[in-house]
Amino acid sequence: MKGRDRLIDNKIKFAIIGCGMISNVHASAVMDIDRAELVGAWDLNSERCAAFCEKYRTRQIPSYEDLLKDSGIDAVCICSPSFCHKEQAIEALEHGKHVVVEKPMALTAADAKEICEVAEKNDRLLTVIFQTRFSKDILYLKSLLDDNAFGRLCFCDLYMKYYRDADYYGSSPWRGTVRCDGGGALMNQGIHGIDLIHYLVGDAKLIAGRAKTLVHDIETEDCAVAMLEYDCGALGVIEGSTCASPGFRRRLEINGERGYAVLSDTVLEKLCIDGKMIISKEIDPHPNTAKSPVLNDFSLHKAQIENFIAAINNEEALRVTPYDGYYTVKLIESIYRSKHNITEEN
Repeated sequence: MKGRDRLIDNKIKFAIIGCGMISNVHASAVMDIDRAELVGAWDLNSERCAAFCEKYRTRQIPSYEDLLKDSGIDAVCICSPSFCHKEQAIEALEHGKHVVVEKPMALTAADAKEICEVAEKNDRLLTVIFQTRFSKDILYLKSLLDDNAFGRLCFCDLYMKYYRDADYYGSSPWRGTVRCDGGGALMNQGIHGIDLIHYLVGDAKLIAGRAKTLVHDIETEDCAVAMLEYDCGALGVIEGSTCASPGFRRRLEINGERGYAVLSDTVLEKLCIDGKMIISKEIDPHPNTAKSPVLNDFSLHKAQIENFIAAINNEEALRVTPYDGYYTVKLIESIYRSKHNITEEN
């Protein structure tokens, strides 16, 4: 295919756009992959970019335009704020780069769909960072679901009762704003969980949704709930929050006619099939989540980028597709737009 004829033993050369906190995870992941090379970075804040490039011993690219025009760059990791993702993804694709973009793919479903179309038109690969799909327990649970181990599914529920204090929102003026975040507890904090339940169970249609701002002085929601019906016939709920003190781990529950599974973050806490308890763990439900969690482990990002490189070389199918990024934004947007989100009941 056009643009995918690079020799398998050649390294894919990456540049990073945006040198904030998450860029460190991308840089560490790329540098730990034999078939990848970090060749540069750019950030609007030149001092921050310089410090980043010194830390990772890579080149500071003088301007965003220089990065786009550099034919020596095969792929980019977009680590900029959410509101930049659409424009930067499209420009990179149109300049012949393959793209890894942090979540959310875009702030609206229309923008996410446009990115999908540009990627297809330019025959470039694009993947959205949903790294939790690559964890060992989730891959195991996915294999059980694919083998119909639980029989007919009846409930698929997702609970994300997180907590963020006032300092979290006050520390960055863009947090909690519609223009920069596109949404709150669902679009920002909850999108990984929404992708996980989509990955495990499949597409769903929204029955009802409601989002409110109850505690924080922000534009976006800090509390939301939705009721879904999955294509497989199961029903489910999604709850997302940043105001449920002291903060709880993400909990995903799947119930079927033959058994059930409970995921606590990315760890299988309970697994029961045909009356046999296969896994039963006790996990602290209250991690310290008042602040934005700092991600130090880059192993799952590494696994996703390795799959991305293999897909560029036509060795594997891309495991997180542009459609996956579009789907999550579309579902969240449908919850925000639900009539139950704006209609007060007497």
